[in-house]
Amino acid sequence: MIKKLYIFVLLSLFSIMHNNAQVNLSVYSEISIVTAGPGEALYEKFGHAAIRIKDPVLNLDLIYNYGVFDFNQPNFLLNFADGKMYYVLARYDFKYFLSSYKKDKRWLKQQVLNLNKIEKQQLFLYLENNARIENATYPYDPFFNNCASKLKDITTVILKENVLLNSEKIKDKSTLRELMNQEITWNTWGNFGINLITGRILDQERNQLEYTYLPDYLFKTIKNGKIKRDHKIINLVKREDVLLDFDEISTNTSLFNPLAFFTLLALIVSLITIKDIKNQKRTKWLDFIIFFLTGIVGLILTYFWFFSSHKTAPDNYNVLWAFLPNLIVAFIVTKAIAKKWLQKYLIILLVCLTIVLILWFLELQIFPITAIPILLLLGIRYLFLFKYAIKI
Repeated sequence: MIKKLYIFVLLSLFSIMHNNAQVNLSVYSEISIVTAGPGEALYEKFGHAAIRIKDPVLNLDLIYNYGVFDFNQPNFLLNFADGKMYYVLARYDFKYFLSSYKKDKRWLKQQVLNLNKIEKQQLFLYLENNARIENATYPYDPFFNNCASKLKDITTVILKENVLLNSEKIKDKSTLRELMNQEITWNTWGNFGINLITGRILDQERNQLEYTYLPDYLFKTIKNGKIKRDHKIINLVKREDVLLDFDEISTNTSLFNPLAFFTLLALIVSLITIKDIKNQKRTKWLDFIIFFLTGIVGLILTYFWFFSSHKTAPDNYNVLWAFLPNLIVAFIVTKAIAKKWLQKYLIILLVCLTIVLILWFLELQIFPITAIPILLLLGIRYLFLFKYAIKI
């Protein structure tokens, strides 16, 4: 969905050689929504979308790309952690856009919009103004304000009530998490990570226009869109073209996948626990690792929830199993003291795990399937500690 900030993009973005805001598009100009297939990197799994303006009379062929970011921005990682992700609209020659996707072997399609000359000019001027240095940067959100949803918003801004984007041919009332899980293979670290750090906001039923954060749903929305013209309703898309024809890149689940990894951990914890029961002892280093790691994850999720600007981070009940107080308890649980309070604390932990299952069953929050072995190993170890906290 997003491409790195190449040097040629920087040059074209900040160039003042061409003042296209003063140019009038000809009747032969075309404006297209260009959609790209998914790539190999996680941030490319959703695909990408941009706007192309082509005018053979003016020898103009530009792409307007809202999916540009720069890893080298000052405090990039800190801003990302705080939910302050800034992207830019880059305007540059379409041939560079085309060549980059050809190199990556990703399919590329364009939908030529059925616009009149006035609408084309308005859209052109809107994009040119957005591409100015002082306007190009915008606050990016992967689910609510990204390269694809921007194009839907621009279409409605320019065409106003004349554009009809809702369609009975597109399924309605899905959740953003359901759609995300369709795009990223479930048994991958990327899918696990996104589901881990996002809260209940992704589990709310949405209108189909909110699906357009995904480029393929933007494609479907534009494809089925209509436009009012001279008291008639016509198709929003005049023509579809395949610009690059490549097979979609498939995701092959590696042996080192979340389900296999966490299942192995659950098995190891189970075997150690069985051994502890037989030997009437407690493997304290295992308890330290479990409490410490779940506490660390809980700390990260709690920070995202309460202190970051991520819209999808609040109300994330993964914190019920990734329990923040575990970070402190990890340094106490190895000591042979205060065993009475430990039992009471373990009751809280077991209740939290039960609440997770209830929330999941009621679909108030959908947790990653790969979290099942995590919940299992925690439940096994917590039950063991609850039963033997006084004895061992």
